[in-house]
Amino acid sequence: MRGDLTQRIKEKAAQLGFCGVGIAAAAPLPSEGARLHEWLDRGFHGTMAWMERTEEKRRDPHLVLPKAQAVISVAYNYYADVRHLVDKSRGKISRYAWGDDYHAIVDDKLDQLQQFIQDAAPGAVCKRYVDTGPVMDKAWAVRAGLGWLGKHTNVITREYGSWVFLGEIITDIDLTPDDPIGDFCGSCTACIDACPTDAIVEPYVLDARRCISYLTIEHKGEIPPEYHARLENWVFGCDVCQDVCPWNNFQKETQEERFRPRGDNASPSLSELVDLSQEDFAKRFNRSPVKRAKRAGLRRNVLAVLQGQRDLSRPMS
Repeated sequence: MRGDLTQRIKEKAAQLGFCGVGIAAAAPLPSEGARLHEWLDRGFHGTMAWMERTEEKRRDPHLVLPKAQAVISVAYNYYADVRHLVDKSRGKISRYAWGDDYHAIVDDKLDQLQQFIQDAAPGAVCKRYVDTGPVMDKAWAVRAGLGWLGKHTNVITREYGSWVFLGEIITDIDLTPDDPIGDFCGSCTACIDACPTDAIVEPYVLDARRCISYLTIEHKGEIPPEYHARLENWVFGCDVCQDVCPWNNFQKETQEERFRPRGDNASPSLSELVDLSQEDFAKRFNRSPVKRAKRAGLRRNVLAVLQGQRDLSRPMS
């Protein structure tokens, strides 16, 4: 029964479009939890205070679901084979935010998978998350064998690279766990060397306070002036560490049309973004992850990019 249900869950996940699914035994995360504590202690989370408030829950799934026995980890491919325009008048938006918000899309598919589980195992209790709860998504993906943690701190899969969204279902039913796979980064330091702001302070350690994704999405307040000239036209998120990763040569086109770029949202005009009204912003980025930054945040980012361009064009004194 245990193995049969495990296999049926995996087959259903594949039918729903997940490119990877793995199982891990629900247990505390001692080593991962210790690294999280050290990362928080070093202040690398910046103003993301909620990570401190939920630290203990992140370290132990039983604080989320007391009778948890298994964590089902899933991956969903979002890669669209489109390139950013190399044009100083154009901004760059992270690939994950070109189309519809992944939370809604992956949430819906996880809801369907959860319903399948509860139909197959009446009485089963489940909690599902897509980057929205006190769960260490990447740690569970690694434990479930979906991939390994790259030096840029993204999960890398052998079949799809790192262009995947992660989600999980914590459940109180007993399932057959998968084995983790090895770390295949080897001696490569491409992501570390390429980071525009030197945010990867050591292999597998990211100082979010320096990360362009954090600065343009999560950070509140002005972007520190020392980073303006290093934004490289990124106005929402940053893909540099993933773009240079050799494992992303194995990327595959997503089958989800809603993740493909709308119009020129991959490389929007900087002047257009500066002048967007609230109404135009809401219309252009409806159902988009970019709404997280709000109009004021996106405009702040664009102005920082433009200031950085002016700083770079000034003659050396």
